[in-house]
Amino acid sequence: MSSAVLALVVGVSSPATAAQAADAPAVGAKSAYLIDSTGTVHLGKRETRRLPVASLVKVMTAYVVLREASLSDTITITAADVSHATSNGATTAALKKGERLTVRDLLYGLMLPSGADAANALARRYGPGKTAFVAKMNRTARSLGLADTRYTNPDGLPTPGSGGYSTAVDQVRLAQRALASDTFKTVVGSKVHKVAKSSVHRAHTWTNSNKLLTRADGVLGVKTGYTRAAGYCLLFAGERGGREVVGVLLGDQNERRFSTAEQLLDYAEEQIALG
Repeated sequence: MSSAVLALVVGVSSPATAAQAADAPAVGAKSAYLIDSTGTVHLGKRETRRLPVASLVKVMTAYVVLREASLSDTITITAADVSHATSNGATTAALKKGERLTVRDLLYGLMLPSGADAANALARRYGPGKTAFVAKMNRTARSLGLADTRYTNPDGLPTPGSGGYSTAVDQVRLAQRALASDTFKTVVGSKVHKVAKSSVHRAHTWTNSNKLLTRADGVLGVKTGYTRAAGYCLLFAGERGGREVVGVLLGDQNERRFSTAEQLLDYAEEQIALG
């Protein structure tokens, strides 16, 4: 069987040898992409298709904040921050009006429990205002060469009449850039983050929604996401064969995304070993 035919059988659109394509794990997600730090593409499936990416949007939110803010900056949580998340049925960091938290802690609240309240507070501060912040997100996307990415908010919630989108390729490229930040890598690689109670904020314990961190060794992060339109998404990274391997699954099933990501990291390690 030719390598082209094998590629169609496994849903891989990027060039691959017959042996590689035959060994590639089955990918049920609508779109997928897997690359390592040398630029070797290990798998692609409809990787340039524009799709909603749900809370993977928060990767760009964190990236912009890290360029704009000092980690010691303090932000006061407003009623609007809280109601934005609760009224939209979004995941939250359980923030309360009047709390004052550092940017460092809010980044954990943004990325681990995927708090839309934290996203709203950060965007409000560093736009300033959400409209200006989203404009910064889109300018940053263009500066990074993410030509098939458009943001409409800082949290990935559905926006009636003006939906945002990205591609598997663009999401992996963004993750590679974001992971160059030690702070970002520390945040997304944390299984749990605790904020001790103080005179200006409540105690918080945030658990990372990325189950891959507890399923495999050498996992670096990165972010989960879900909306009805996007399905279950997972942007992931790990150290394999001395390289940083980054991949994404868009439009997958809940538990399957984690098992598939684990298989893809193992597959990349095998291919790296083969040279």
